[in-house]
Amino acid sequence: MTTAPWRDPALTAEVRVDDLLSRMTLEEKTAQLYGVWVGAATDGDGVAPLQHEMTADHDWDELITLGLGQLTRSFGTAPVEPALGARALARAQRAIAKAGRFGIPAVAHEECLAGFTAWRATAYPVPLAWGATFDPELVEELGRRIGGDLRSVGVHQGLAPVLDVVRDLRWGRVEETIGEDPYLVGTVGTAYVRGLESAGIVATLKHFAGYAASVGGRNLAPVRAGSREFADVTLPPFEMALREGGARSVMAAYNETDGVPASADARLLTELLREHWGFTGTVVADYFGVGFLQTLHRVAGSPAEAAHAALEAGIDVELPTVNCYGKPLVDAVRNGTTPESLIDRAARRVLLQKCELGLLDEDWRPEPEGPVDLDSPANRALAGRLAEESVVLLDNPAGVLPLASGTRVAVVGPRAADPLAMLGCYSFPSHVLTHHPEVPTGIAIPTVLDALRAELPDAKVTFARGCEVSDPDRAGFAEAVARASEADVCVAVLGDRAGLFGRGTSGEGCDAPDLQLPGVQGELLDALVATGVPVVLVLLTGRPYALGRWDGRLGAVVQAFFPGEEGGPAVAGVLSGRVNPSGRLPVSVPRSPGGQPWTYLQPPLGLAGEVSNLDPTPLHPFGHGRSYTTFAWEDFTGTDAEITTDGSYEVSLTVRNTGDRAGAEVVQLYLHDPVASVTRPDVRLIGYRRLALEPGEARRVAFGFHADLSAFTDRAGERVVEPGALELRLAASSAEPRHTARLTLTGPRRVLGTDRRVHCEVWTEEVAADEVPAGS
Repeated sequence: MTTAPWRDPALTAEVRVDDLLSRMTLEEKTAQLYGVWVGAATDGDGVAPLQHEMTADHDWDELITLGLGQLTRSFGTAPVEPALGARALARAQRAIAKAGRFGIPAVAHEECLAGFTAWRATAYPVPLAWGATFDPELVEELGRRIGGDLRSVGVHQGLAPVLDVVRDLRWGRVEETIGEDPYLVGTVGTAYVRGLESAGIVATLKHFAGYAASVGGRNLAPVRAGSREFADVTLPPFEMALREGGARSVMAAYNETDGVPASADARLLTELLREHWGFTGTVVADYFGVGFLQTLHRVAGSPAEAAHAALEAGIDVELPTVNCYGKPLVDAVRNGTTPESLIDRAARRVLLQKCELGLLDEDWRPEPEGPVDLDSPANRALAGRLAEESVVLLDNPAGVLPLASGTRVAVVGPRAADPLAMLGCYSFPSHVLTHHPEVPTGIAIPTVLDALRAELPDAKVTFARGCEVSDPDRAGFAEAVARASEADVCVAVLGDRAGLFGRGTSGEGCDAPDLQLPGVQGELLDALVATGVPVVLVLLTGRPYALGRWDGRLGAVVQAFFPGEEGGPAVAGVLSGRVNPSGRLPVSVPRSPGGQPWTYLQPPLGLAGEVSNLDPTPLHPFGHGRSYTTFAWEDFTGTDAEITTDGSYEVSLTVRNTGDRAGAEVVQLYLHDPVASVTRPDVRLIGYRRLALEPGEARRVAFGFHADLSAFTDRAGERVVEPGALELRLAASSAEPRHTARLTLTGPRRVLGTDRRVHCEVWTEEVAADEVPAGS
């Protein structure tokens, strides 16, 4: 028997796919351009925007005779035992292959924003917590482990990471982002991509692009960012994750920018992404994003027009199910309104990716190998380590923390005894199980209360809820105040409830009108402070909240951003002192709750000044975080220097742990550009390194600055390096510089291309005890 060229693994993927396309009918090619969502609810509350309105029933047996591009969320739609789900997915893939003429299975995709969104799968900390670690290596390990779990059950594509840069803290999806700085988002997000792709999973960058810059912090609102903000803040993380991470898919965003929906923007999805950046993978629609061109954006008058606009712009695959890319698109080609070449272009990209995944090979097998365990001990250990590194000690002015052994502790608050307080909105329990209240969580999630009792067995720990997260009822205040009054210290555990589309205080479609603590939690905190007992505020949230009202009135403040299933022990470990906090803020903590959707990337007019009575300066700045030990920053090498506009310069220093316990310091490198042809942020992060040090241990850290890292988009829309003065600031946060090197860039103005340097090289080396400066 002669094997068809498209089946021959000895040939290149391009040759195989070209042969296959030549054999396919229009309907068969089009079938590769959509997914099907089996089991998605068509009524009631959903897990995607307007799901009940946009989801239609399809005849599965008839549909798969043409083949199928993707299978949507076989595990993430309803609770299914992982091993049974893997076998069911394999059966579905066998059915697809048997029904079509060519025997090509579908790409199976799942959400993996903070772990595989499946029942009984590990619920890791949310991406905002990843940002707080300032630890890309650990996040890469996370991506690799999640990718391995996805592969173990037959999944090919993961819809993550989110590379949106926070622009307004009121936005409900802040928890899904890595932070407010494009360099932090880019480096940490790229690490996750490397991990996911190393496990053989197609990483999908989202949301491309501008989604987080919506007006008023409202989900799916218009974006009115200027072209330079778009180029210098929104786009760099995506470019970095493609160039350095090797992501093979991109998801088009829901938003429109300056009147053009991303899903119909050829300049974004084709000119920039493919022609300028050289991307060769697949572009997929966000769920129902193609149909939204007709129903929400109203730039298309029919499903066929929506399909044409999206396909022409560069969207290859309609997700999560077929509405526009099926019969309406085929009819549009038949009647001549849509050229078949657009179908061929997209189908070729899809089939090339299937070829890379081995789905065109004759020896393809869908059945999983070995046992399935999506919440293994190794997973839980990694979740715990990530949670511990992400907890941020915001303040501890009187040394109330760590808590003393044998102390009387009143634990108060609506987040103290609720396992779901640990989880973000894309965790399976928060995302799906709310629709299945009869089904158990499937994973162990210790609460802060339970973990603290285990952490401090000699302490007398009492508990009162005090209030609910967003309910206005104050009936529980009296008991909470009574428990606090009887204690030596009160631990107030407050924060968010993750949910979807208004069913929570944080999450997709759960946008906040201001940055006050939800409900009456702020009033509860006032009542606890009024007892005179030291109050340790523990925040379990998906965004930062304004804390200026309590500045100087609290014993300590601990911030954890939905720290996952092992978050309770991590927070309790910080409170007890077993864990030395080392997290740093990936987003600023505001002082005032109203009207200041502020991030630290501000030009001069965005800073406090005499021209306005409103001071947007945050209470705690980006990059801030305290420790139970102390660090000395010594022997700084940076001096005033001149380099060319294509030159390099190195700054270095020695960091030594001068305390009596192990800890981690995060050295941050910021750039200040005093004079430029367009306004620039006062400071912006261009490098960092996390250093874990034993007591007395020292390490030298060096940053290799290249002039490309000073580039920005000028008035003509070109990315340039300009000659002139710069300052490199080694700092403990964006507002706490420790050492400064002043540079002068000389030579011509340079216009940069896609080969520019986007990453700051960092080196570390051990410092022997006799190399430490005497008397330091």
